[in-house]
Amino acid sequence: MELNSLKPKKGSRHAKKRVGRGPGSGHGKTAARGEKGQKSRSGFSRQPGFEGGQMPLHRRLPKRGFTNIFKKDYAVVNVSDLERFDNGATVGEAELRKAGLVKGQHDGIKVLGDGELSKKLSVSATKFSATAKKQIEAAGGSCQEIS
Repeated sequence: MELNSLKPKKGSRHAKKRVGRGPGSGHGKTAARGEKGQKSRSGFSRQPGFEGGQMPLHRRLPKRGFTNIFKKDYAVVNVSDLERFDNGATVGEAELRKAGLVKGQHDGIKVLGDGELSKKLSVSATKFSATAKKQIEAAGGSCQEIS
């Protein structure tokens, strides 16, 4: 058996329905498009959201608020997540990514104080919450803010 001799199983492939090929096919003459109108013509394509000439929903709804283009997007890591690292370890962005705590693109990493920490760690991140800083230093570790 060779690749050029492989064929699909009998009955697994269907021939494409050929419309507009005479009255015997059942889809001749107008090719199942009806008589007249926009959808019967060639080249017809409806825009997404088109409601037959009625004002579309996305245009009927009022505009609200704005998007701040200067907003920073921080990856959030809790103090309880840092418990998985060894005692006395240095924890930075590379270590957090390797552990699977930070994924994707962000403007920085912020450490929050949710949970408990019992290990002495040297943590470097973009930002720390006040409770996170207190917990890390209470466990004998250190916090280093990087920009």
